[in-house]
Amino acid sequence: MSNYFFEVLRSGINTTFQDKGRFHMQHLGVTPGGSMDLESFSIANALVGNTSDEGVLEFAYQGPLLKLIKGRTKIAITGNVLFQIIKSNQETIKGECNRTYTLDEGDQIDILATRQSAYGYMALEGGFDIKFFCKSVSTLSRAQIGPNEGKKIKISDKIKIRINSKNKKNFSTKISKKNKSTIRVLKGPQFDYFAKESQKDFFSKEYKISNLTDRMGMRLEGLTIKNTVSTNIRSEGITKGAIQVPADGQPIVLLTDYPTIGGYPKIANVISADYHFLAQKIPGEKISFQNVELQEAEQLYKEHLNNISEIIKNIKEIN
Repeated sequence: MSNYFFEVLRSGINTTFQDKGRFHMQHLGVTPGGSMDLESFSIANALVGNTSDEGVLEFAYQGPLLKLIKGRTKIAITGNVLFQIIKSNQETIKGECNRTYTLDEGDQIDILATRQSAYGYMALEGGFDIKFFCKSVSTLSRAQIGPNEGKKIKISDKIKIRINSKNKKNFSTKISKKNKSTIRVLKGPQFDYFAKESQKDFFSKEYKISNLTDRMGMRLEGLTIKNTVSTNIRSEGITKGAIQVPADGQPIVLLTDYPTIGGYPKIANVISADYHFLAQKIPGEKISFQNVELQEAEQLYKEHLNNISEIIKNIKEIN
């Protein structure tokens, strides 16, 4: 185990370790979990020279305040995040996302807030010194699975880092900011359970994101969707991005920590290429849905992955 570590002076909101997720365990009732925004997660790791599988810190709305007690490290913050670095001599540096910074002993990283978005990420060169559980370091706090005893980061925790950085170079990349309010979806397996008028409304009316939103799901508010067959089905396997419609007719989008089975009819499923846009939405924002076919969804996903690769390919050394 490493002797280099941060002390947590402020935990932030929902600060956890995350990676791509813990797969092949849904048959045991364990959802994959993982980072809410895989694009921001991947870019954070690439900036500090990590593989795409390395664990990072994910935070929501307000991030942590961390003090580097021992060691030297290089960090990158991604997302749309307001943060600052407080040097040991009290000099304050206004942080920029999508670039690296070096932290020395006594320095603090103060992640103040996400801006017009929900989630942000912090990666370290060499990664955090944390234990794997079933080949992943993602935290499922409801099930208390993952590092830190499966719990969110809290004040006075010690966050160990794997290496003492000797790299003096810094790197950055450019990301075009997008705020997409139309989310593309595939029709769900029970799409025909819903009245024809409600099917039209689903693809033509806006829905507001409610305050009842977390890593598991996002409740929407809008026109009631009428079910003409049955408001309950036999529980079946479910996927990230599934849009369930319970008896009250108000949709629920299942997010990254979704349950492995569900018994509500599903009107649609968010496509993978648009999932990160939806995950970054905050309560009060309005969204609409657009239907696409499977072949188009697959092509859009390929383009999405190619776009991430281009951003990573364009990482450059800076002074």
